[in-house]
Amino acid sequence: MSDRPQPSVYNIAAHGGFADALAQGLIDRFAKDAFGLARGLILLPNNRAQRALQEAFVRLSEDGLLLPQMAVIGDLDLDEAIGVALDSGDLALDISPAVDPMDRVLTLAQLIQNEVGLRKDSILAKDALRLAREFARTLDQLNVEEISLSDLQKTEPESLDLSSHWQDSYRFFLIIADKWRLKLQQWERVDQAVRRNALFDHIAGTWQKAPPDHFVVAAGITTSAPAVARLLETIAFMPSGLVVLPDLDLIMPDGEWDLLGPFQPNPDTGHALRAQETHPQYHMKLLLDRMSIARGEILRWPRTGESGAAAQRSRALSNAFAIPKLTVRWQNLENNERSLAGVQTVEARNSAEEAQIIALLAREALEDPGQRVAIVTPDRSLATRVSAHLKRWDIQVDDTAGQPLAKLPEGVFFLNLLTAVADGFPPAEFLALLKHPLVQRGEGRLAWLDKVRKLDLLLRGPRPAPGIAGIDALLKAENRRTKKLREAIAPWWTSTRTMFEPMESLFTAKLNWPHLLDHLRQLAETLTDGAIWSGPAGRELAELLTKLQVRAEMGPIRIAANELAGYFEILMSETSVRPAYGGHPRIALYGLLEARLQQSELVICCGLNEGSWPQAITPDPWLAPMIRRSLGLPAQERQIGLSAHDLVGAMGARKVVLSRARRDDSGPAIASRFLLRLKGMCGDNLKELREARAWMSAIDRPIAAVVPYVRPAPMPSADQRHIPISVTQVDRLIADPYAFYANKIMGFSSLDMIDADPSAAWRGTIIHDILEQWAKQDDYRPEALKLRAQAFLNDPNLHPLMRSLWAPRLLEGLTWVADRLATDRQSEREPLASEIYGKAEIAGVQLSGIADRIDRMPDGGLAIVDYKTGGAPTNKAVVEGYNLQLGLLAAIAEVGGFKDITGQAVGFEYWSLAKKGGTDNFGYVRSPTQGRGDNLVAADAMVDHAVARFNEAADHYILGSEPMTAKLHPEYAVYADYDQLMRLEEWYGRAPMETDCDE
Repeated sequence: MSDRPQPSVYNIAAHGGFADALAQGLIDRFAKDAFGLARGLILLPNNRAQRALQEAFVRLSEDGLLLPQMAVIGDLDLDEAIGVALDSGDLALDISPAVDPMDRVLTLAQLIQNEVGLRKDSILAKDALRLAREFARTLDQLNVEEISLSDLQKTEPESLDLSSHWQDSYRFFLIIADKWRLKLQQWERVDQAVRRNALFDHIAGTWQKAPPDHFVVAAGITTSAPAVARLLETIAFMPSGLVVLPDLDLIMPDGEWDLLGPFQPNPDTGHALRAQETHPQYHMKLLLDRMSIARGEILRWPRTGESGAAAQRSRALSNAFAIPKLTVRWQNLENNERSLAGVQTVEARNSAEEAQIIALLAREALEDPGQRVAIVTPDRSLATRVSAHLKRWDIQVDDTAGQPLAKLPEGVFFLNLLTAVADGFPPAEFLALLKHPLVQRGEGRLAWLDKVRKLDLLLRGPRPAPGIAGIDALLKAENRRTKKLREAIAPWWTSTRTMFEPMESLFTAKLNWPHLLDHLRQLAETLTDGAIWSGPAGRELAELLTKLQVRAEMGPIRIAANELAGYFEILMSETSVRPAYGGHPRIALYGLLEARLQQSELVICCGLNEGSWPQAITPDPWLAPMIRRSLGLPAQERQIGLSAHDLVGAMGARKVVLSRARRDDSGPAIASRFLLRLKGMCGDNLKELREARAWMSAIDRPIAAVVPYVRPAPMPSADQRHIPISVTQVDRLIADPYAFYANKIMGFSSLDMIDADPSAAWRGTIIHDILEQWAKQDDYRPEALKLRAQAFLNDPNLHPLMRSLWAPRLLEGLTWVADRLATDRQSEREPLASEIYGKAEIAGVQLSGIADRIDRMPDGGLAIVDYKTGGAPTNKAVVEGYNLQLGLLAAIAEVGGFKDITGQAVGFEYWSLAKKGGTDNFGYVRSPTQGRGDNLVAADAMVDHAVARFNEAADHYILGSEPMTAKLHPEYAVYADYDQLMRLEEWYGRAPMETDCDE
């Protein structure tokens, strides 16, 4: 052991500023002549580290220099590419090429779906794709750790006391793995991790036999994979080789270092102690063990960067992340040993507030031209919010971790397109597609949106029949209310439907995958005039479709039309789109992987909540934890240790802010275990950045004093007030004058929701239409009403919820109407008219209304009948003057306002089709002139009562100048159509209830 040469392994602590320290040290050592650096090779973990080192060389070179060759070898996360320098020439000749990642995941999905089908079961294509991705990850871990399929087959799950479902998963994994091995042999390919291992071993073997005549530096590589460890060991013992590690804890006592593990099994019991895989230094220790290098042999790099923190912080962080049983020593630490000078915390109420605080901190830091800002978070949603807030000051920040294609406009458009064409053009999804910002961009977009908005109005309410035919039926329906809309969009729809019509035929039989992709691409092109393919996200989408089209035989074996959107969403969620460089030069937004080895004067670590940092552990769906442990695979919890190491590395900056939100998008959040450790050790030494919250409160604070919003009471002019009014609007005028003002004077009307459930108003309209046709076309024949109802329910355009839930109630209620009317006719009570319109001038106002039915009573008087699908109004509402419809219709009838109908009104009835209280029978009659107690209006006084109340309202609001006060009588103003317009929640229930009379 003593004859072994000293390895050239160095460490740059977290506070050392890795990129600047490495660059300055290499300049000192190798830049003695103009070509000294250019002759060397530097191996780096990822592209971001390469860029950071290049920038450091530029900053530190006074007269310019020739940079060394840099190669990215990746962290073996299989998201990084091996540098060109290591995968060229004779190195590639003896090693089989790697299988394409898209070929692998699609083929694995096929194998999984097919194998499940052989077991007389079924699995959705998107679920097979998701399982294929998880299978590939597990297979990669096996390959990285150099565990062969034969090693896996030796595992006996029965001996590990596993539950049956884990045993089934293990056996299923072996079947798919064996089939995948045969596929690779057929293609003469190997998995990417296997190829990398072979490349690394080939390079290591070549350099052992003939070391290169130039310097080789492996810098910032922390993966503990065996092949990488062997390569680093080779470099460490080469005459001109250097290994520079980041953030290795050289302060930790040797006893604590040994407690990290891994541990050898006890020869007697065969059991080994559990390694501390969640510790931030565990993977570093494992790497050194596999390199056969002791921590005591590691040297300190002779240079440090100027942007780093004081060395004292590294000692405090080492103490803070001690293994659990050693945290007791925190009690005995000196005050200076538990200090994190330069580190502050921020705790926001929610994620939106946290994003705004972070943006403000970054904006304040950029005021200093010598400061660089790094915002580090694994939470992509939070990163998007921060980026949006920074645009307030025209600061464009590069989100180097990227965004999933499925979340970007191009991806959202394509998923909308799939949902619309595959699900039969459901209204909400179809309108979302037509309104998408990418559709019809350019001069014609305004005209396009005008037609789409008219189609939006037409599609509101219950869903029409599926497919383009359902929209065609709406355009042909005989409906007076939508006639103008239909006429306005008919020519536009005729041309628009031709774009979508070919898609319907693609989903009638088994999906033709290449044909389908070709049509989807063409339709997207037509709708967007090619804009869908522009920009980074568009190019990624085009590349994805191209890959799928040339791999048509690898598409899903069985996939239904309604699965397409989910299938593509999984594909696109794994496609990360990174923006082109060009943002602000002194600020960057990093994910955890991208933040490694970066350096800035201010680092903001945000999203420090459990489930975010560290991210929630997702269990391996294929191999049970016991199997993974027996094979020597990394525990899933090792990701926690890697996240902790990333946090320690980020905290090496001079100024650090740690932020979290008490609530995230899903509800209350728990603070990160890392943040709790820091607070637990530091106590009051860890200061809170209070001024940031004060800035956030002030930035949107209005300059003028906030005036409480008062109860609205507009004052329209006399010309605006003097308008015709219908009997159904009188009740609203009396109870809620503001709502009347908004509806009748301002012309605002509420809209149904798109794809809404059938509402009470919609059901009422249908009932009235059926009864009107029954009266006018069937002369009230009892048997004809039931036939009409059944014909309506059998209409394919009818909402399925209506057909299944409302059909029994509808038939029962209409049967009661037919039977009751037949009985009344036998007693010489005869219907005179149904759904008849009438009008008359009363109190100097044009009053109109539609009577559901007017009957001639045996004594010659008139009976006014109003149909109700729900309960009838209470007598109390009529007595108090807030339900005047029957009385006012009677007043119009008595003055001859209904054509060919004369007489005095003697009957006032509500015919309700709902259940009668306390029984299971549908249908009952209620009259405000009958009943018990004082809540009655005599039949001969009903018209006078209604007219008097109407005269009073007309004098105040129609002919007078009374303000239109909001919710004047809230107990009878039950409809909420205009609550938001009147800003109800800002004044209702507050005292004193002032009014604001606006012109």
